[in-house]
Amino acid sequence: MLVLLAGIFVVHIATVIMLFVSTIANVWMVGTSSLGTVSAGLWLLCNNTCEQLPVSTSDEASLKAVQAFMILSIIFSVIALVMFIVQLFTLEKGKRFYMTGAIMLVCWLCVLIGVSIYTARFTGKVPLSTSSHHGYCFILAWICFCFSFIISILYLVLRKK
Repeated sequence: MLVLLAGIFVVHIATVIMLFVSTIANVWMVGTSSLGTVSAGLWLLCNNTCEQLPVSTSDEASLKAVQAFMILSIIFSVIALVMFIVQLFTLEKGKRFYMTGAIMLVCWLCVLIGVSIYTARFTGKVPLSTSSHHGYCFILAWICFCFSFIISILYLVLRKK
């Protein structure tokens, strides 16, 4: 049981770190242009230098929603990690990790909504670019989606042990 808890704890910390990286770094979409490689994230458009991401007025609300949901997912994931540590030492058997699992499900839902909006609205749209593909931040966000779901289910199952 201790090895399982340690493994879940390590995966949870890895998920938090990957959520931070995928939200902060500006490599959600990568494209090529005459000036070189262009990468676009949630915040900036980077070529040789980084500048504010140019977004049309019709896509601005979608981008703000993606930013908000990714930040919320980080917040909920960190709260769930703190609650896991607190519940590990304070609650009795049978009542552990119920809230942690519920909060991680909310984190999972935030990642799902944020990445789905980005996929629907911004795939293939890199300004000043001729061809584009998804960057590592986009892939990390989908990996975090899977990890947060698995972790939340494990927390809900572990509450009975």
